[in-house]
Order: sequence, then C-alpha cells, then structure tokens
Amino acid sequence: MQTLKEQWFGNVRADILSGIVVALALIPEAIAFSIIAGVDPMVGLYASFCIATIIAFVGGRPAMISAATGAMALVMTDLVKEHGLQYLLAATILTGILQLLFGVLGIAKLMRFVPNAVMIGFVNALAILIFMAQVPHFIKEGPWTYAFIVMTLLIVYVVPRFFKAIPAPLIAIIILTIVTFTTGIDLKTIGDLGNIERTLPTFLIPNIPTTWQTLLIILPYSLALSIVGLLESLLTAQIVDDMTSTKSDKNREARGQGMANIVNGFFGGMAGCAMIGQSVINVKSGGRGRLSTLVAGIFLMFLIIVLGDLVVDIPMPVLVGIMIMVCIGTFDWNSFRYIVTAPRADAFVMIATVVIVVYTDNLAIGVLIGVILSALFFVAKVSKVSIQQVGTTYVIEGPLFFASTKSFLQAFDQIEASSITIDLSSSHLWDESAVGALVKVVSRLEAQHVSVNITGLNPASQVLFQQLNGGITPN
Repeated sequence: MQTLKEQWFGNVRADILSGIVVALALIPEAIAFSIIAGVDPMVGLYASFCIATIIAFVGGRPAMISAATGAMALVMTDLVKEHGLQYLLAATILTGILQLLFGVLGIAKLMRFVPNAVMIGFVNALAILIFMAQVPHFIKEGPWTYAFIVMTLLIVYVVPRFFKAIPAPLIAIIILTIVTFTTGIDLKTIGDLGNIERTLPTFLIPNIPTTWQTLLIILPYSLALSIVGLLESLLTAQIVDDMTSTKSDKNREARGQGMANIVNGFFGGMAGCAMIGQSVINVKSGGRGRLSTLVAGIFLMFLIIVLGDLVVDIPMPVLVGIMIMVCIGTFDWNSFRYIVTAPRADAFVMIATVVIVVYTDNLAIGVLIGVILSALFFVAKVSKVSIQQVGTTYVIEGPLFFASTKSFLQAFDQIEASSITIDLSSSHLWDESAVGALVKVVSRLEAQHVSVNITGLNPASQVLFQQLNGGITPN
C-alpha cells in the first residue's frame, strides 16, 4: 500500500507538470509516426492516449512513457500498404496477446544477456535517430526556425539554474508560442503535420475475416511488433532505472505493454511501446511516478479535444528544440572515451550496434546483432585451452566445450607413452562436444594400446559425462 501511494502521490506537482510537457511533445511524434506507417494521424494519437493511460496502471516502470513509436511504425508499413488499417488493428491486438504471453513466461530474464556495450550502442543510436527525425522539421526552413530552436535550447538549459518550479520545456513552449502569436512570425506549426480531429476514440472490432488465412497474414507482423516493442520497452526501462536510481519489474512491464496494446487495438490505435525520448523528457522534467504517465495520456486528449485550435498553432521549432535537448541528454558522451579505454571487442560491438541501428532504422536488428557479436567474441575469448605436459600427465586448463575441443583433440595426436593421465582438475566439461571429445581421445589412444587415466573431474562434469555416456564413469 505504501509503495502504491508513493508511486501515485509521492511527487504530485512535478508529475503533473512533467506529464503536460510530455503530452505536448507526443503530438508531433504521434502524427509523424502515423505518416510513416501510412495511416491517418488520429491512429497514432489514439494509440498514444490509450497506451499511456493504460500503462500508467499496469506497467512495471513508473514514470516511463509508452505510446506510438517510430520503431513500431516501420514494422507495420507493409501490412498497412498491402491490407489496410483493419488488419493493422487486428495485428495490434495480436501483438498485445503475444507480449502478454512473453511477460507471463518471464521474458525479462533475457535482459541479462544484453551486454553493456550493446546498451551503450542502443542509447547512442536512439539519440541519433531522434535527432535525424527532427531534421526534416528545420532543414531549409529559414533563419527564424533556427532562431527559435536556439532560443528553446537556451530556455531549457538556462532557466533551471534560476527557476525550477515549472519544467523549462513547458516554459519554452508557452513563451515562444506567445511570441509567434504577437509578432506574426511565419513558422511551421503542429497543424502543418496533419489534420487533427477533435473526437475521442471509440470501441470497435476490426472488420476482417476471422479465418486462418487472416491469422497467417497478421502473425508475422505481430510477432515482429511484439519483439521490437518489448525490446525497446525493456531497454528503456533499464535506462530510466539508471537515471532515477530505482528498480522496476520488467516482467510486469512486458505484461503491461501487452494489455495496453490489446485495448489500444480495440480503440483504433496502432501498436506502440516505450519511448526513450519522451521518457527522458519526463524524468528530466521531474516526473517520477505513475501519475506523470497518466497525465501525459489524459492531457494529450485534453489538448486535442478542448485546446485543439491552440495546439495546432504551437511552433514546430520549439518542439524540435526540446527533442534536440533530449538527444543531447540521451547520448552517452563518455562513449568516446569508452572506445579508447574498453577492450577492442567491446568497442567494436558498441560501434557496430550504433551503425546497424542507424542504417536499418530498426532497434531490434541492431541490438540482436550486437548481442550475437558479443557472444561470438566471448566464445572466442574463453575457448582457449592450455594443455601442459608434466611427464606422462597432461594438465588441462580452461573450459572444454564445442569451441575448444579442436585444440584439445590435437594435443593427443601423437602419444608415445604406454600410459598417460589426463588431469581435468583445472577444467570443466560444458556440453556434449566436450564429453564427445574426451571419449574420442580415450577410444583412439586405447586402440593404440595406450592406457588412459582421467582424474580431476568435478561433480558437475562427472554427472554430464555419465548422462551422455550411458552412465559410465570415466577411468
């Protein structure tokens, strides 16, 4: 009860103000992601409202913002193009069901297999992608656009040194919007991105055939969306954990993302997940509790329904400036030193993750390849086995598994003694390949009339040997 009270009402004022800032930043993002996916802007706005509102109650990471995202929009583009919106809504519901199942099965355990080098690469790539998404909003837009971006950055960085009662991004939005109204400066606004309808989402069941063929159409997209969404959500949750020095329930977060997408699909929204940019804005603006996420979702709809005429006139350069601030704050600037000081393999993995994510515009692919590269480098590093010969005793040092058995086998190619001892007290048998290699050496040497004595097997290695060798204990 105390934890629940703290998560909802332990930071009320700051949570409300930070939620308002996030809601303002969500609108252009949601519209832009809708355009990427090929759907009406309201599909992204409804998704952001539904997901943020629901995840505030069922998510595992307080203060994290979930809504429509670019990573998810890229996955659904072909589905919308080939089959239309109704199939996208059905895929969103199925995505939620899969995410819910993943959460029940404890997918968060897989997070421990994501190395720090991949995490750094993920964060840096995300910062670069967020910046690249802002470029179309200011490139070739004239000097006033650049001036407003600079003024926004100055307000965001200077004001908090003297005044912290109201989040600096919100102050920038209010002041600079008033300036454009009073001066008549011609700037691109939120309204220029797409038409905003002042209506609430309504419950609907996707109008598609309930057949196996339909399932086969949406399942590949739903599976990809569920994996991308959970990957981005769990990594973002870890980043917010680090920023706030708190822990979160990653499996609950996975289940919450699933519930949010299920409901979201029935209310006309596209699949979504956690957003690192908006989450960083929320935390840096003072948001710490679930109330900030709830306010972001509800205030988003309030802006559209009640203040729609004012919202569409908010200058885009101001929101671009806020997002650039997010990029600067998100990017791990210590990674430049990391490249020099870290082991070369780790530095390579970090750089590779950044390059792949930015090139493919797909976070899941970049992180997956980063993890695979880390695994390969790790295997190469630990697969070195040292074999020392002391008389007729061969002392094995290092783990024996599929990647190290070759050098182990080669050490016993030519044995001239009539009897040898293989000492495994400084080694360990990890898999079937290790047991197979040991059996092969013994069989080959005994065929050459060489007696082999095996010593030093630890209990776990003995159990594995017996399991894979018909219960026979090595000599």
